[in-house]
Amino acid sequence: MSPMNVTVFATALFFVGLFGVLARRNILVIMMSIEIMLNAANLTFVNYSRQMNDAGGQMAVFFIITVAAAEAAVGLGLVIALFRNLKSVSTEDIQLLKE
Repeated sequence: MSPMNVTVFATALFFVGLFGVLARRNILVIMMSIEIMLNAANLTFVNYSRQMNDAGGQMAVFFIITVAAAEAAVGLGLVIALFRNLKSVSTEDIQLLKE
């Protein structure tokens, strides 16, 4: 694939994830959409790293994957705690925790 095609694909992937974050109310779907956005950023880093013959972008991807794994672990822990308290994983029900 040409670098331009990879960039267009990564941009489309990012906007699919952004749409999922903005349009959905289920916390699990929102977390998956955030992961899609991070993978689009990873794809862009690897693409430009390959174009410039520099390993810096590929090393950044490893750090992003590590942060994404930690974010997923913490997020899933919060989702489990929310489900135990409210029996729901909707973002609308989070307002009930304030009361």
